[in-house]
Amino acid sequence: MPRRKLSRRSIFTLILILLTSLVSMPSSVAQDGDVAAIVNPRNSATNVSSADLRKMFAGEKRSWPGGVRVKLIVGAPGSHERLVLLRLLGMSESEYKHYWTAQIFRGEADSEPLTVPSFGMLKEAATVFPGAIGLVDAKDLKPGMMVKLIRVDGRLPGDDGYSLH
Repeated sequence: MPRRKLSRRSIFTLILILLTSLVSMPSSVAQDGDVAAIVNPRNSATNVSSADLRKMFAGEKRSWPGGVRVKLIVGAPGSHERLVLLRLLGMSESEYKHYWTAQIFRGEADSEPLTVPSFGMLKEAATVFPGAIGLVDAKDLKPGMMVKLIRVDGRLPGDDGYSLH
């Protein structure tokens, strides 16, 4: 049987998968109701301020350092993660919908954030879009997942003073 050589890209992808799986989830224990900020595993960000997180989800901050475009991924209306997002933005669900409709109408946004009905779909979308950021229930995060957990104001879910819950 002929021996196949792996391309450099395949080797790089395998190494990336292995390294990403070695990234541990927080050592602190997430509290009930804590919501974690996750990004694409290739994103170099490790921390985001609450103010920048709010700006991103309001469509005011449109790119990551380095120029990668932010891709917002949000949970379905009524989900705990969506309620935390609305609280972060200081909006009701109807105000949120109106806000994004106005952003699109004025040409300030191409589309509203990608809305997904489940954690699994949010996780998948975060691995597909290089600039992805989403909010998930911290209890759903497990070691070895193909997403990257980032700190908010230097804290992880379960840390004293963590603000997303």
